[in-house]
Amino acid sequence: MTADVAARAAARPGITASSRGRDWRVVPMLLPYLWEYKWRVVVALLFLVAAKLANVGVPLVMKDIVDGLDSKQAVLVLPLVLLVAYGALRMSTVLFAELRDVVFVPVTQRATRRIALAVFRHLHALSLRFHLDRQTGGMSRDIERGTRGISTLLSFMLFSIIPVVLEFTLVAAVLFAKFDWRFVAVTFAAVVVYIAFTIGITEWRTAIRKRANELDSRANTRAVDSLLNYETVKYFNNEDFEARRYDDSLQRYEVMAVRNEASLGLLNVGQAAIIAVAATLLMILCAQGVVARDLSLGDLVLVNGLLIQLYIPLNFLGMAYREIKQALIDMERMFSLLEENREVDDAPDAQDLPEGPATVRFDNVDFGYDPRRQILHGMAFEIPPEAKVAVVGASGAGKSTLARLLYRFYDVTDGAISINNMDIRKLRQSSLRGAIAIVPQDTVLFNDTIYYNIQYGRPTATREEVIAAAKAAHIHDFIVSLPDGYEAQVGERGLKLSGGEKQRVAIARAILKNPRIMIFDEATSALDSRTEQAIQKELNAIARGRTTLVIAHRLSTIMDADEILVLDQGRVVERGRHAALLAAGSAYAQMWALQQQEDAQRRIQREPAAVMTTPGTSP
Repeated sequence: MTADVAARAAARPGITASSRGRDWRVVPMLLPYLWEYKWRVVVALLFLVAAKLANVGVPLVMKDIVDGLDSKQAVLVLPLVLLVAYGALRMSTVLFAELRDVVFVPVTQRATRRIALAVFRHLHALSLRFHLDRQTGGMSRDIERGTRGISTLLSFMLFSIIPVVLEFTLVAAVLFAKFDWRFVAVTFAAVVVYIAFTIGITEWRTAIRKRANELDSRANTRAVDSLLNYETVKYFNNEDFEARRYDDSLQRYEVMAVRNEASLGLLNVGQAAIIAVAATLLMILCAQGVVARDLSLGDLVLVNGLLIQLYIPLNFLGMAYREIKQALIDMERMFSLLEENREVDDAPDAQDLPEGPATVRFDNVDFGYDPRRQILHGMAFEIPPEAKVAVVGASGAGKSTLARLLYRFYDVTDGAISINNMDIRKLRQSSLRGAIAIVPQDTVLFNDTIYYNIQYGRPTATREEVIAAAKAAHIHDFIVSLPDGYEAQVGERGLKLSGGEKQRVAIARAILKNPRIMIFDEATSALDSRTEQAIQKELNAIARGRTTLVIAHRLSTIMDADEILVLDQGRVVERGRHAALLAAGSAYAQMWALQQQEDAQRRIQREPAAVMTTPGTSP
């Protein structure tokens, strides 16, 4: 399957034979979870059988009670004993059903939890390419419905399908033992027609429900995307536009939802008609037997009771089948996420990165996010232990791509990236990424406290270590000035903080991680000049003793780099130290001159007016 799951899912039309096969294929995936709790499943099934035996026993006892109360043969003691037995059977039906549920609940909850965790882990293991293509709102809705469908499927399969089959067998046995073949024939024919009708209509309805789910996911995707981009919506005064787009999706869903309910009405009416015809035929046969004195009044009560015992769960079977099919559809969408190709995965013989200083080498690396558009061409450079290499260039030159490849968010198209002469494709990703910390240009924070977001760099860090990292990033004073201090909430994606504040949180987080390899991806781009100068000293201190890759826009921040690479359209066009590159008078020197000119203009604009005015005077 390709990366854009939601887009493909939205494009899927109605139901086909192959899609039905895909729906049912998720059932074997649940068997390991049932097997893990096999003793609970067995005990639950035993309680189920006991409940159904008690249920079928109720009309049998009722027949004897009615016959015992016949004026011609009434005996006071017998009906009292049977009435007590009747009450005990009624109580047993409920008791065993509840015990069954109590025993089986841990099975469904554990299966739901473990599968949801497997999907969550798998999503985190997928490549950055998948996450750039995903539609968060629709995907989250698919996962929500899928996990809910697990509980539905397990419960209905074991406690609806099996009970109906068992009850039908018991009722058929009683009818065959106490009445002639016509009763069994009518009952069997009615059940066969009922099931065939239910399955046929439900398959038709499934296509409608599936389409409704797709439209629901699409509407949710639009809503989440719009709310995540709240500020952009406001900037362009597009509230009404977003509302119309959302309403358009809701209208489409509304049409399918109405059609779904109408088809449900047709199904219910058809089921009721089949049951009514069968019940009428059986009661006619039974009434004829009573008139002919071949059957007693108690037999009439028995047949009616058996019909109720059979057709109520049979009517429930229709709903159970619909829910099972819906659960399968919902789970199929969720399990399709598990089939997404990881693209970047650990090799079977992957190793941990050995301890000690790290040498990073890019060896003739070619790469493109799309095979039709190559980004990097023959990228080759080395960062020795404790050295700092800076990369500069125009936007789109491929600077940030270097960091993504080093983190192994993607694998190179050609060439290799190695650390201490070990190809990173032969390293465990957890070990590789554990040795690297990045301060990104665009910092996105969790919707939690400032403390949580800093501690995320090393979740086991103490409070003192978190505060020390915040001080090193020059954000401690700002934090303690807030009413809630370190417990202040940063909001969705950190929107309550300014760009500079978010970037300093990211710097503190990287400091706390204490890695061997540091990546600064335009780490001070959102800071003012004064704060940038202060933090630049801290960044230099942090980089000391570590292998450091700096992706820079402001050339003044990388003057002390051991080597500077100038990129242009994915190729290194210049390399050397700051002074040598300036002396060469080429691309780097031009960039330096341009930035110096821009800085000079900004300083002029910030200078106070040459002539100051005071109250009562004029310039």
